[in-house]
Amino acid sequence: MTRRTQHLLMRGAHLVWRVTRGMTLGVRGAAIDGEDRVCLIRHTYVAGWHLPGGGVEPGETALEALGREFLEEAEVVLDPAVTPRLHGFYLNAAASGRDHVALYVARAFAVRAPKRPDREIAECGFFPLGDLPADTTTATRARLAEIAHGIPPAARW
Repeated sequence: MTRRTQHLLMRGAHLVWRVTRGMTLGVRGAAIDGEDRVCLIRHTYVAGWHLPGGGVEPGETALEALGREFLEEAEVVLDPAVTPRLHGFYLNAAASGRDHVALYVARAFAVRAPKRPDREIAECGFFPLGDLPADTTTATRARLAEIAHGIPPAARW
């Protein structure tokens, strides 16, 4: 499947969600290790480095979705004894006027194995908070600055 086809499928999915759901909810996670490095992913269908995350499925809690997305996208396994901290809740108007994102900070986790590229994830890595890849998205940089510098969360992603 080409990048363009994947992009068109994602746009189609968002159109379906707009018609069938009053609001969409997603999660993103900042997995920050003991060396103050954050886990970022690069998708196959959209440019830039992002925090791992995705949609919350029906019947799933936000924390369950976070754990699932970390595992699927980055091979990160959350420590079940330590609950990730909710950093902020954002409107993601770039996706649609009804998409919301809950951002969690996880500092207790293990990396199960190196993440291999797949249809969705082109690359995954840990980067120092002060030295992010050049093409890290503006929103990702803003969220990480909030976390690193104790800035109150913005209202919009």
